[in-house]
Amino acid sequence: MSTTPTRPQLTTTPSATPVAARFVQSHTVQASPHYSTTRRHSLYGTEDRIVIDPGSLIWKIGFSGEGKPRAVFYASEEQGRPLWCLNRETEATKRAEEDRQLNYAIERCLRTVFHSHLLVDPKARKVIIIEHPLLPLHVKDVIARVLFENLQVPSISFASSHLLSLFSSGRITGMVLDCGHLESVVLPIFAARPLFPLLKTTPLAGSRLRFHLRALLLMFGTYLPPPTTLGGVANIPLSSRSTRVPEAALTETVLEEIITRCCFVSEPLAVDEDDEGSRPPSPSDNMGTPPPTSDPAESESEFSHIGGGSRAPSTSLPESSSEFSIVSSSQVPSRVPERADNHLQAMATMYTRHSTATELHFQIQPPMSQQNGTGLGVLIVPGWVRERAAEVLFEGGDVDESSIAEVILDCLLKVPVDLRKTLASSLLITGGTPMLPGFIQRLHSELLRAVNPLVNAPPPRQPTRPDRPPPPRYDKYASLRPLIPYFAILNNPAPGVASSERAAANAGKAPAFAPSLMAWVGGSLAGSLKTGGAEVSREKWDEQEHGVAQGMDEDEEDADLRGIIDSSGHGAGGNRVLPDWTRTPVAIGAR
Repeated sequence: MSTTPTRPQLTTTPSATPVAARFVQSHTVQASPHYSTTRRHSLYGTEDRIVIDPGSLIWKIGFSGEGKPRAVFYASEEQGRPLWCLNRETEATKRAEEDRQLNYAIERCLRTVFHSHLLVDPKARKVIIIEHPLLPLHVKDVIARVLFENLQVPSISFASSHLLSLFSSGRITGMVLDCGHLESVVLPIFAARPLFPLLKTTPLAGSRLRFHLRALLLMFGTYLPPPTTLGGVANIPLSSRSTRVPEAALTETVLEEIITRCCFVSEPLAVDEDDEGSRPPSPSDNMGTPPPTSDPAESESEFSHIGGGSRAPSTSLPESSSEFSIVSSSQVPSRVPERADNHLQAMATMYTRHSTATELHFQIQPPMSQQNGTGLGVLIVPGWVRERAAEVLFEGGDVDESSIAEVILDCLLKVPVDLRKTLASSLLITGGTPMLPGFIQRLHSELLRAVNPLVNAPPPRQPTRPDRPPPPRYDKYASLRPLIPYFAILNNPAPGVASSERAAANAGKAPAFAPSLMAWVGGSLAGSLKTGGAEVSREKWDEQEHGVAQGMDEDEEDADLRGIIDSSGHGAGGNRVLPDWTRTPVAIGAR
């Protein structure tokens, strides 16, 4: 019988090198040094978004998910000069030239962001723009146009700066004050919804502080010009070298450095009987009869308006003291210059007696008329100027220029009654101006002082007829008086003793982010969580631009009604695809 040979069975031996070993030895491509794993899950590449906070003076940029921005730089080429202002030219040719300069400046800043600071490809990165509620529409349109058409970013998300600041503090309900360079804006936010119709604003901000500091330095500062020779200072006394501060020496850069490095805010001055005649009047003094020894028109805030090209001789100081016009002729009527000079000297004497701050010697570049000397000039800043320069931000009384405390209280008056207690106990202060030491504590004191009738009581009004009782006092914030125990600022560095449990639970409980960085930190948080404002893609922008170009050729009149024609050729109100809360219809319940 034949037997068929059996084929030997093949046995497999385990591999000497495990399959998983290849993955262990491979290197993971990281999108950011702050993440340990790859984040390449986006259609356009890396998922880390570019967060840009475009301020009129300073830009803050970085990646989402990080705790602080990668770079902070001045937007303008000249340090201290804003990139745009709130006033636009009325003539068509001047406005077109202004728009061209703004387009060039913003394009330069955005190219610096991607090619110099962040070193990333703009075509593979989504962008989050931290939008101020009152950002001019033409500025917003220029930023979007440069990002889409020049840099070709895939998409842009616009998010409210006030809402992002509240996110960075871990809250979704509160009242946020953004005190920047051009203006101070208060916006209430409830359940992560900004109540834009209740917004309040005031022009008292960083620019007004700079103008006021400039006026004080021209009046009370001292300037030491550089010596003509290296050994010429040895035998010359200091009193002989000191002169008035030249106007050309106080450039925007010098004023910005002095505010940043020298100024601070103190508590309100307790005026005694000796200083009553030289006391700068408070806003409540305008409601009744002023004291006979003080002039209610000569407030310290009036001297913060620097005169423009035309200077009235009746409102300037004598030529022997200074050639600089301190008070603008449009706001203060003509008065005797000696009276204004005496009032300012009395104010300086009062502040000097109660101030403990020391004067600082600040080296500055001499003006062109003194360039023949050797070395730098010395600007002597008095101590009381460093301490009381920010008083202009807390002085109100004008209808169009309310103080920072008054604008918060006016916003609370517009808020529904059932939300006032919640918002008053959740105040958040952001912006660059609140970076001054003592600013937030002084603002809390001003809020209590404005609402408390015992501290801020106006004098009684005289009756018009003797047979009738005197009219009642006008108390604007009487309905807010029950909120005094509940006022609390979330990022107050020194909250003190709270008057209620709600204030104790909120005062000073926000994370210790700098007030100027809170909006950017909120944008970084929103980008890492894939949330944010309305997102506009590049395809949607191109489609809208193509439709706008066809609409202008077919029906120019209809395009003009939509607000997309201006002197430069594009939209005066910006592209309609961009989100804008001013064009959104207000809900019925919010009216």
